[in-house]
Amino acid sequence: MFFAQLVIGAILVCMTVLVHAVALDRLMKFLAQAGPAFYRRFYRHWKAPMLIVTALGVFCAHIVQIWLWAIFYISVTEFESFEEALYFSTSTFTTVGYGDVVLDESWRLISSFQSANGFLLFGWSTAFIFEVMSKLYETDVLRKR
Repeated sequence: MFFAQLVIGAILVCMTVLVHAVALDRLMKFLAQAGPAFYRRFYRHWKAPMLIVTALGVFCAHIVQIWLWAIFYISVTEFESFEEALYFSTSTFTTVGYGDVVLDESWRLISSFQSANGFLLFGWSTAFIFEVMSKLYETDVLRKR
């Protein structure tokens, strides 16, 4: 079971990294296209809606990733309900890890993969948001077209 957890954990990490990469790429393209319209519509305050869209887009990417892990937990019948699997997945992905819901011994190693995965992707998201903010405040690249 140890080897299976390593392989499955690696596959799930790869899947969530792919989801994150595609989501952030599409989000950046959307921001570049929407920037001029946001500027015309909101003029002086156009950066706030751009940052709101950025934060919501990144948040939605994380939601999809958390659901992927929850679907895995349900598929291996680790939890009785999807709500319980989603709760465990969310607390693990965000590295909160309350400990009130835990995995069976045969699958508990996989939760460490999910925690490391969430930690990595939240760091990536922070860097992405910082990059968008840098473009908005320093060069107005997303507005100029």
